[in-house]
Amino acid sequence: MKSLLTLLFIILMIMILLTLVLNLFSKKTFYDREKNSPFECGFDPKSTARLPFSLQFFLIAVIFLIFDVEITLLFPMIILIKFLNLLNFNLFIFFIFILLWGLYHEWNQGALNWAI
Repeated sequence: MKSLLTLLFIILMIMILLTLVLNLFSKKTFYDREKNSPFECGFDPKSTARLPFSLQFFLIAVIFLIFDVEITLLFPMIILIKFLNLLNFNLFIFFIFILLWGLYHEWNQGALNWAI
């Protein structure tokens, strides 16, 4: 038991020593505000948090996510289309119809317009 504690203590001291040496000799001594700040979708994290948020940016992001997930569902269906029976083919067509109807609704509501 004593040898195990001694071994753990030695490992802890080596870790602390290596961390200190690494911090002393690292080349990252030049601290730049731009390089040290996180990049959040083009927004400056150092500015005030109560700036108006673009609703069009949010809608485009949601539409992208919806159609991105849709493509992951469509690719296996397209590959397996020659093995589908009539019921599965009808479900495939119904799925595409729902997606096209949603796209038409978004287009009709003006969510796809880039300029106001």
